[in-house]
Amino acid sequence: MRKPMLFAALIAITVFAHAATAALAAGAVGETAALTVPELDGQTFDLAALRGRVVIVNFWATWCPPCRKEMPALDAVYRRFHPQGLEMLGVSADRPRDRSEVEQVMKSFNYPAAMLDDATSNDFGSPAALPVTYVIGRDGLVRARLTSDQTSITEASLTAIVAPLLDAKAPAREH
Repeated sequence: MRKPMLFAALIAITVFAHAATAALAAGAVGETAALTVPELDGQTFDLAALRGRVVIVNFWATWCPPCRKEMPALDAVYRRFHPQGLEMLGVSADRPRDRSEVEQVMKSFNYPAAMLDDATSNDFGSPAALPVTYVIGRDGLVRARLTSDQTSITEASLTAIVAPLLDAKAPAREH
C-alpha cells in the first residue's frame, strides 16, 4: 500500500516541479525578464532600467528571411510610437564574426540593435526559432510573445498590441 502512495506522491511532485519550471520559462507571458546587452553603438540596453516604458525586443538574424521581412514593420512602429514611450531593441542571433553584416543591415532601420552573444544578462535565453518578438508592458511584465508561425508581424498587428499598452498609465513608482 505504501509503494503506490509513494509513487503517486513522486509523480505529483514531478508534475508540480515541471509546471513551475514551465511558468518561469524564458520570456513567458506574465513574467518579468532581464536583458542587459551593449548596443551596436556602444550604449547599454538594460530592460530593468526601462520600467515605466513599453519595450519591444525582437530576436532576429541576417540569414533569416522571415526576420528580414518583418523588420520594416518593426521600424515603422518604433518610429510612430517612440515619442510616446516605446523602446525597441533588435537582438541579432548572428555569430560574432558576422557583426559587420548586422551593422550594415541595421543602417536601414531607426531602432537600436545588439548582438545576442554580447548579453551579460538574458532571461529570454537563446531563441529556439527565429524570429521571436517580445512586448513588455510598462510594469515590466512580458505581455506578448510573437513568432512568425503564430502571428505575422505587420504594422497593424503590432500596433494593436502596443497602442493599448502605451495608453495604460505607468505604474506608480515606490519611493
